[in-house]
Order: sequence, then structure tokens, then C-alpha cells
Amino acid sequence: MNATNDDIRRLLRSFGIRADEAIQARARDARGVKALRLRIVVEDLTAYPDAQPAKPPLLLEVEGEVAV
Repeated sequence: MNATNDDIRRLLRSFGIRADEAIQARARDARGVKALRLRIVVEDLTAYPDAQPAKPPLLLEVEGEVAV
């Protein structure tokens, strides 16, 4: 594995742990709903030297429901 892969996995692992904790807390506090409708977003916030990356900016969204 290279440094890029290590960095990606470290970022995703950290996000996953924090997201799990936040969603668990929200689910415990949810009243009157059967599911939480959530969106997870990954957005490239890099300050590129030419103000724009060569390709469209990275934006990944995943939506789903979590039963409570």
C-alpha cells in the first residue's frame, strides 16, 4: 500500500467512527420518526493553484435511511 491509500483509509476510518457516534446519538434522540434520512457528502476542498482543478471538482453524495 502507498501513502495515498494509507491517507485515504485513515480519513475514512476517522470519518466512519465519528459519523457512527453522531448517528447513534441522533437515533437515540429521534422522537416520532421511524427512520433518519441521511446524506453523506465528500467534497474536495483543495485550493488548486489555478483556482480550478483540471476536471470538475470532486463531489460524492450518498443518501439513505437508518431505522430508529
